Amino acid sequence: MMPDTKSLKSEQNDCVMPVRSANPIRARSLIRDNLEKQAGCLNLIHSRMPNIKVFSGTSHPDLAQRIVDRLGIDLGKVVTKKFSNLETCVEIGESVRGEDVYIVQSGSGEINDNLMELLIMINACKIASASRVTAVIPCFPYARQDKKDKAHAQSRAPISAKLVANMLSVAGADHIITMDLHASQIQGFFDIPVDNLYAEPAVLKWIKENIPEWKNSIIVSPDAGGAKRVTSIADRLNVEFALIHKERKKANEVASMVLVGDVKDKIAILVDDMADTCGTIVHAADRLVEAGATKVYAILTHGIFSGPAISRINNACFEAVVVTNTIPQDGHMRDCPKIQCIDVSMMFAEAVRRTHNGESVSYLFSNVPY
Repeated sequence: MMPDTKSLKSEQNDCVMPVRSANPIRARSLIRDNLEKQAGCLNLIHSRMPNIKVFSGTSHPDLAQRIVDRLGIDLGKVVTKKFSNLETCVEIGESVRGEDVYIVQSGSGEINDNLMELLIMINACKIASASRVTAVIPCFPYARQDKKDKAHAQSRAPISAKLVANMLSVAGADHIITMDLHASQIQGFFDIPVDNLYAEPAVLKWIKENIPEWKNSIIVSPDAGGAKRVTSIADRLNVEFALIHKERKKANEVASMVLVGDVKDKIAILVDDMADTCGTIVHAADRLVEAGATKVYAILTHGIFSGPAISRINNACFEAVVVTNTIPQDGHMRDCPKIQCIDVSMMFAEAVRRTHNGESVSYLFSNVPY
């Protein structure tokens, strides 16, 4: 038995027009047409927000696994191998047609091989009709080569970070998610969106939970370039800051250091975006102890720790050297008990989730999504 047509609601809907007909057969036809239109609109919405697939390169599978565990999905199937001539071969093991694809690959270890692997994976997904391909690059490769260095008299130095940006764009990346770029202007090297996450919220949380006397601390930048970073952390902790002016004779070799600020009888917390051979932070720690600091901590986003880094840290006066897991740290932590690790996988997972759902990621700039 058909209901009275007067009782049919005439609510406005973007997809479904209200049914208005005195003829029961005509009303039934309109209802069917409207349901079909509504289904079409739902399909349209679904096509705007495709399913998500997360793949991992070989540089940091542990971080990728932590990200998908937090998202509640499985890691995508991918086979990566090398031919006898060391060419990289990547095979995506499942369909990505119309999918929202995220590829996790950090700029660590065999950087050139890992970068080439990332480019091939992006291109493989793109030509397999992925709806969108996002490169999740926790530690951006070649980020220190972001400008011509005036120390080179003829200024023939490359701007390799720009070259990497071009390569990622040409490979087919639609979006980049990274953390603590060495130089913020690298975002401007891209013509695609770049979300540069900050380790600062996780660093603040670690300081408050692991340094009991943190209110008597001073945040120190080991170079002038990190002044903005340390002032932000010092402001949020409501403590003082200092910086060390360093002059380099050449790359990875520091000539002299001048401390600007008073660290006497305070806990000094060195904060930097990355540490490679650790010559800078070890010299800085010695300088801080000479100036009267009671304890010295170092907090770094990207712990590269190449060459003599581990032995230098073992022999230095640090209470702890704290790094994030944007780069695998298990081996470093085994070799050096002073190294501690902050897990930032939840920040990347939340950035992926918010990007996939079309939400703002600016919440992550000042909060840890525990």
